[in-house]
Amino acid sequence: MYLLFSVLSFAVIIISVNKAIDYFSFVTIEKQMMEKADLGEMSFREVLSRHEQEVDAGQMEAVARSALETLKASVKEVRIYDSSQKLLGLAVDGIVINNKTPVIFPGNIANALKGNYAYTVSEDHLLYFAVPIQDKYYQNSYVYEFVEDVSYFYTMMDQIRYILFAGAGGFIILITLSSLFIARNMTKPIKYLLGATESFSNQQFREVHLNRKDELGMLAAGLNRMGIQLSDYIQYQKQFVSNVSHELKTPLAAIKGFSQYLYEGEDEDEELQRIYFHLVNESDRLTRLVNELLMLSRFDKAGQDGIDAEKTDLAQLAAGVATGMRAKADSKGVELTIRQGPPAFVYVNQVLMSHAIANVLDNAVKYSNSRTRITIEVMIREQEAIVQISDQGIGISADEIARVQERFYRARNASTAGGTGLGLSICKEIAEKFGGHLDIESQLGTGTTVSIHLPLL
Repeated sequence: MYLLFSVLSFAVIIISVNKAIDYFSFVTIEKQMMEKADLGEMSFREVLSRHEQEVDAGQMEAVARSALETLKASVKEVRIYDSSQKLLGLAVDGIVINNKTPVIFPGNIANALKGNYAYTVSEDHLLYFAVPIQDKYYQNSYVYEFVEDVSYFYTMMDQIRYILFAGAGGFIILITLSSLFIARNMTKPIKYLLGATESFSNQQFREVHLNRKDELGMLAAGLNRMGIQLSDYIQYQKQFVSNVSHELKTPLAAIKGFSQYLYEGEDEDEELQRIYFHLVNESDRLTRLVNELLMLSRFDKAGQDGIDAEKTDLAQLAAGVATGMRAKADSKGVELTIRQGPPAFVYVNQVLMSHAIANVLDNAVKYSNSRTRITIEVMIREQEAIVQISDQGIGISADEIARVQERFYRARNASTAGGTGLGLSICKEIAEKFGGHLDIESQLGTGTTVSIHLPLL
């Protein structure tokens, strides 16, 4: 783009300079011709004053010959016309010619008789320059016209243009090579660094190195150090969460057991029942949170090869999970529709994939109002098997769709319902562990569609 802009700019400059050279060159030569015409006019007027009697007698051809004898040596060709544009005399190469009819440009003569300097350039580069001559009554009664060969001027202009365009061609070649050099040495490293920052923003850390010692090399080194520090920090954070989750699991099991025991044993005091019920619910919520954190921790530590997987019919698996969730949907007055699709075989861990589908269905039920519908279906598209779950719930605002897959992020309108903010991030991790991805489409107040894409066997 910059190269094209530079070439176009230079082309405009070349055209402008070319026009300027033409204009100023013609102005210069016009001034020279006007000065020569003025000298000729003065000479002709002197002749008129010396031959006043012949003029009064109408013997203008004799007067013209006398004038030609004075002016013939000054230019290539001299012509004298009267007010009727009749040629009175002609001299060529210093010789007065009597029986020759030259090429005449009537417009040139007519314009001069109006009191103007007039000139015409023929195709063979001859300049016909005409100037009016006044008689003793100050009338434009005669025209003095001389012819100059200006081919030297056009030759000079052609040479200037040749030099100009040759220089322009050289400049374009130079700027093209410069642009390629800049693109290779500047743009390519910048794109490389932008790609590294994009990877870092997705928590995909890799070594960043440029084999150069200038500012870009220093920037790459700094970016590399930052990536190492961020990677270490995230790993420390995940390890910390994992350790805390492990430490919390045992006491939480005890709290949950004692809370359940107290709740089931209290049948007289309603206030104590309410308190024990609250303890049971909170211990359940904390247990789910710890279990989900431990699951994410296992994902962080294990690669794809560290998770057992088997050939699975995704349509049958999704239908089974949805059937298990029907009771929960019915209890909230939400209609759960299962659209049975064709068999779609994928390579997944059935327990984990069931957990992911159940998690999405649980969210759909949780954020849907009664008398709305949830639809689950499995479809095959190109080389993918897709589990698609659509609800008519509260929806997600456009600026939060990308963020709801982040750990612990909850949409602004989801605070009224319980949740840990880990469900969709776990679904995303599970899908990615088996080579797939999660796709979310939503409109606030209308509903959400979550699609789990997996590679088809």
